[in-house]
Amino acid sequence: MNDEIAAAPWYAAGLQFTCTQCGRCCGGAPGYVWISAEEIAALSRHLQMDEGTFRQSYTVTVEGRGVSLRERGPRDNYHCVFYSTESGCSVYALRPAQCRTWPFWRAVVGAQASWQEHGRGCPGMDQGQWHSADIIATTAAADGVPDR
Repeated sequence: MNDEIAAAPWYAAGLQFTCTQCGRCCGGAPGYVWISAEEIAALSRHLQMDEGTFRQSYTVTVEGRGVSLRERGPRDNYHCVFYSTESGCSVYALRPAQCRTWPFWRAVVGAQASWQEHGRGCPGMDQGQWHSADIIATTAAADGVPDR
């Protein structure tokens, strides 16, 4: 058997995804929106505030993991602090890598069952634009989600 064929991911033929901007990935359950120091710097400049104030207002440090954007509580469906059901993401152009790479996260494309499970909650998965296995793998490698 050819080693190259044996090493091919389950999505070797590619996958379909087009964002419908439904906002389901922006909330729905408690979680984390990981954000890097570079992304914090860019967002704080965009919001015209110093980084310290931005961190205090919009982030939380998760011990041993990293920094996450705050989320709203259960009454607001745990949406990201920058997401509104009326207007969507207020920082869309500068959203963190984790947001930009959905649904091609390592944890989602790591197994076909995971992809299918997440697809039940995301109307854009298995619809629209076709993405090659190379694009998926490259995107997943830069998903912004810290290793556990």
